[in-house]
Order: sequence, then C-alpha cells, then structure tokens
Amino acid sequence: MAKCISHLSPGDSAPDFKSVNQDGKTLQLSDYAGSKFVIYFYPRDMTPGCTSQACNLTENHSELTSKGIKILGVSPDTPEKHLKFIAKYDIAFDLLADEDKSVHQAFGVWGEKKFMGKVFDGTHRTTFLIDENGVIVDVIAKPKVKDHAAEILEGFGL
Repeated sequence: MAKCISHLSPGDSAPDFKSVNQDGKTLQLSDYAGSKFVIYFYPRDMTPGCTSQACNLTENHSELTSKGIKILGVSPDTPEKHLKFIAKYDIAFDLLADEDKSVHQAFGVWGEKKFMGKVFDGTHRTTFLIDENGVIVDVIAKPKVKDHAAEILEGFGL
C-alpha cells in the first residue's frame, strides 16, 4: 500500500470541515451524516490525472450512489474553476473549493511534494472512505485515477 502523509487512519473520526462548493454553498461533514461518504483530494482541475479520476467517478456515479455512497472532491481551486471543470466534463458530484487549504490541513493531505527535481507544497492525492457515523473506514493513498470507483467499492467491502 502507498504511504500516506495523513495522520488519519481507519477507525479515526473524520475531521469536521466547512468550505464552499462550486456554487458557493457551504458544505460540512454533518451534511453527509447517515451516508457512506467519500472525500477525495486532488491537486488541480483540468489536469490529466485529476480529469481521469473525476471522469471515472462520474462514469460510475450511478453504481456508487445505488450503494448509498456520496462523493465530494476537494482541491485548492476556486469555485469558478470548479464550475468550468464540471461543465466541461459533466462531473456528477460537488467539488469543494478549499482555497485556504483548511480542509486539506484537517485531513493531513497538504505538504511537501517533489516533481521533476523541484520541491513544493501541494495536495497529496488521497481518498478517505467514511461510514454513516463519521468514522474513517479506509484511506486510499495514491489512488488509481482510471479505476478509482472500483477501489472505493472494495474499500467499503461492496
């Protein structure tokens, strides 16, 4: 299993969060109480890996929702950029605009990264599966962007 920088593990309570989605609506953890909930963190809208991941989840959205799973994507992008991403790829779920990175920090997925010899701070692509009671069931570090829905179903044991 890939190493995760997050301090959170299965069995931990999911951190509460509050931020706005693509429409400016405030979303928080309690909005997902009573449902299986997936919160996934990705670096940026419109990039190849992030697009593949969002499209895989959209293509499998009806299967995921039929099993009671709600999905929320999170990146540091603005609500306006999220709206363009959703419109271009017909994304089927909300995207949280975590511009201040407070949600990233609560989940422990913002930190040092290395790419092509450069060191910078950024989003570590990570997915958290949360049960109906707000408890983390699984943490998927470095998810397979083209097969992420299958990873989620497996993580929930479905």
